[in-house]
Amino acid sequence: MKLQLNSTYLLMAFILLLIELTIAVIGGSGFIRHTFGDYLVVILLYALLRGCTTLGIWSSSLIVLLFAYTVEFLQLTPFLSYLNLEQHTLAKLIFGSTFEVLDIVAYTLGILSILILETKLFNPRTS
Repeated sequence: MKLQLNSTYLLMAFILLLIELTIAVIGGSGFIRHTFGDYLVVILLYALLRGCTTLGIWSSSLIVLLFAYTVEFLQLTPFLSYLNLEQHTLAKLIFGSTFEVLDIVAYTLGILSILILETKLFNPRTS
């Protein structure tokens, strides 16, 4: 893996970050904030990874999905307490505080969407 900037992916990551911030600020609670936000966050992380590295579609997808799963399963433990971050609002916003199976589904659907877009629509030769 080499570091290499890709302005298209970085622009996509920036736009997704703005959408995520908008959802966090005005989204309140419910489906849009919790489920759709989780769906978008894996796409954002994928775009960021692809925007900064030479990793391919499948490698980037797997790394992001495993990272998302790891963070979600860590929510079954008091890991924020271990890091002395249980009172930090930003840490709780980024890492979450409760495990939800629906979050796993949202992450999976986000990565599946990426794989479909990347391999079938944007670059059909890679499938």
